[in-house]
Amino acid sequence: MIYVVSKSYKPQFNIAMEEYCFTKLTQYDKVFMLWINEPSIIVGKHQNTLQEVNMNYVRDNGIHIVRRITGGGAVYHDHNNLNYTIISNEKKGAEFDFKTFSEPVIETLSQLGVEAEFTGRNDIVIDGKKVCGNAQAYKNDRIMHHGCLLFNTDLSVLSEALEIPKDMIDSKSVKSVRSAVANIKSFLKEDISVEDFSGKILHYMKQKFPEMEEYIFSEQELAEIGQIAETKFSSWDWNFGHSPKYTLTRNTRFTGGKIQVYLTVKNSVIEHIQFFGTFFGNNSDLSLVEEAFAGVKYTPEAIREKLATIHTAEFFAGFTVDELVEAIVQ
Repeated sequence: MIYVVSKSYKPQFNIAMEEYCFTKLTQYDKVFMLWINEPSIIVGKHQNTLQEVNMNYVRDNGIHIVRRITGGGAVYHDHNNLNYTIISNEKKGAEFDFKTFSEPVIETLSQLGVEAEFTGRNDIVIDGKKVCGNAQAYKNDRIMHHGCLLFNTDLSVLSEALEIPKDMIDSKSVKSVRSAVANIKSFLKEDISVEDFSGKILHYMKQKFPEMEEYIFSEQELAEIGQIAETKFSSWDWNFGHSPKYTLTRNTRFTGGKIQVYLTVKNSVIEHIQFFGTFFGNNSDLSLVEEAFAGVKYTPEAIREKLATIHTAEFFAGFTVDELVEAIVQ
């Protein structure tokens, strides 16, 4: 058994490292990882990113968005959030459930005088408040389990970043279930840092698995992980384009009038768009505008670029380009 404590705070790199350990280091029966990310939202593999994230807030605050390879809901990470991963070569079965893989956290908290319990399908709670969500992936008799531990996370930022958009979205994606959450630190009797807490979990694992040794990646392996981080986990196609087909309705009101937009989006590319509202224009044939948006990426940048090719005042009198972008996309 080996263990890895990541020295990087980049979510794209850490999630790429996780995938590398899961798919490449198969000669090791068990792998244990500890990692901390800078502010980021990590969405589940089967989720519609735009349905889970407050995009305006995320953009304004420089928060990363990365899609992981496991299912489950969206979570918020920051420097006071600790993530742990257990990878194990096991036959899939009831004995290898979420509860079993949550043991290192529950036992470490017990040693600190805090009673935590596993509840529901995949949560660790203290006094009824969720402090850790868990997710798993399974491939070729190999399980990857990871948990997101709220140690001293800024819960106000978490709430804002994961605020459900007001737009009406209909899709077949897996939607996050919001729970009452709390930070582990608020339950501790001693004042320790997230790094101290990480060290205590690692100490527990070393006691339970005395044969466990630290794994040091070679320069070649680090380069390969960096390549995965860049080409996959930093890409728009993976983080947004991977989203399922959905329909969306947006309603906005400006000085020039009200605009209602209906969209059909697949792989985060506009398939169909329609405009309705109380606006005016010299040209009432909006089909010319609507057809122009077919095949455009559903991002503010791509929409702004497309609007630059259209004489918008002819169709939407009194509206700025900024207002039209806001009317179409969050």
